[in-house]
Amino acid sequence: MSTKPTLLLLSATAILLTQTAHAAPKPCDELKAEIAARLDEKGVKGYEITAVENDKVAEKGDGAKVIGSCDGGTKKLTYLRK
Repeated sequence: MSTKPTLLLLSATAILLTQTAHAAPKPCDELKAEIAARLDEKGVKGYEITAVENDKVAEKGDGAKVIGSCDGGTKKLTYLRK
């Protein structure tokens, strides 16, 4: 009996667990900080990232783009270039 099917199954399981952990809900402050750090690394200046209640996103009307979901899907992070 070959060990290849077992190794393949273990690899697939590890990948799925990694993806699941990566996609876990995050608090808004944590996700906002991660995104801001990436933008800062790229030299992006003059932006605002805001956590907005899901039902308030459309009401803002300031042209902000939704860039993520946080707090277990109860809020959206919006990005606005200033």
